[in-house]
Amino acid sequence: MKYLPWLTAMFVACQPLFACSSDNSDSGSSAGASSAGKGGGSAGGPVAGAPSGGKGGALGAAGAAGAAAGEAGSGGAGVEAGAGGSAGASEAKDIVATAVAAGTFTKLAAALTTAGLVETLQGPGPFTVFAPDDAAFAAFETANPGVLAGLSKADLTTILTYHVVAGSAAAKDLKNNQVFTTVSGSPVLIDKTAGVKLTDGAKVDDATVTTADIMASNGIIHVINFIITPPAKDIVETAVAAGTFSKLAGALTSAGLVETLKGKGPFTVFAPTDTAFTGVTPPTGAALANLLKYHVVGAAAGSGDLTDKQALTTLDTATTSKLTVDLTSGVKIKDSTASAATVAPANILAKNGVIHVVDKVLIPE
Repeated sequence: MKYLPWLTAMFVACQPLFACSSDNSDSGSSAGASSAGKGGGSAGGPVAGAPSGGKGGALGAAGAAGAAAGEAGSGGAGVEAGAGGSAGASEAKDIVATAVAAGTFTKLAAALTTAGLVETLQGPGPFTVFAPDDAAFAAFETANPGVLAGLSKADLTTILTYHVVAGSAAAKDLKNNQVFTTVSGSPVLIDKTAGVKLTDGAKVDDATVTTADIMASNGIIHVINFIITPPAKDIVETAVAAGTFSKLAGALTSAGLVETLKGKGPFTVFAPTDTAFTGVTPPTGAALANLLKYHVVGAAAGSGDLTDKQALTTLDTATTSKLTVDLTSGVKIKDSTASAATVAPANILAKNGVIHVVDKVLIPE
């Protein structure tokens, strides 16, 4: 998903969703849910699943290899090798010092130094960094000549923060079709369909993981082979561009909810197609707004984050009715009626959340 038209926009916010452990094995499941900040779920809340805590902050993205700039002689302010707790051979190195020692992140280091993002990742964290190495920078440049050189500092910062999650997510904690809300504020999708291990061809958006679980004192580095860029469009823009959600878009406009779903989020939207509206006469006024809010969860969750029989709390505060996940045959969402909605396709990323397409309008009690 190379959302290059977006590169003129800046969106930096930290909305960690997943609570992750710091183990470095390649099997198992993600840790339990933690609070996700504004709109986020908590344990037993709207979404279960993954990174915990950490003091990531909005600029947590980049220090990962920023220190290498000083050692490698790349441009910008640079930092000295050994900074951030790397002194002493017996001491565990932080993410910055670990990247310095690797010697294969000089281009990332230069970018991080230019963006002024080195010091944050020398902090306590924990952080998970999906770090493009020098070969990844070269591959991106070949595919997109001159794009990186033309970025403003703000745009560069946004791209770099898209590679970082505030929390510690070891390979064993990463599930297929799991979504992490990055430090940039936009979601990133984990795709492990190629194999069980993260290095079996697993992808982070369009990038492939080449090395997993490089452990540091304040987090984990997973090396990727391409620079990933955030989605270009917000949820509303993504739905409009798809061309199959005209009735949903019209209803959102009538209910005055467009600006809400263009907001920071993150959100998970179960979006009924035009066909799903067949035979349905939507209400008007506040009832319409509540109906549409019943399709929205206030946190970003991929289909891999959902668990069977999980209750999802929606933005519809006018009802106590929750959505229920049914994973007995594919992914289905049950509302207050007897029939369930089938999710297909799932995991459509937007700048401020995730869209799962459903084949029926969900009805609250």
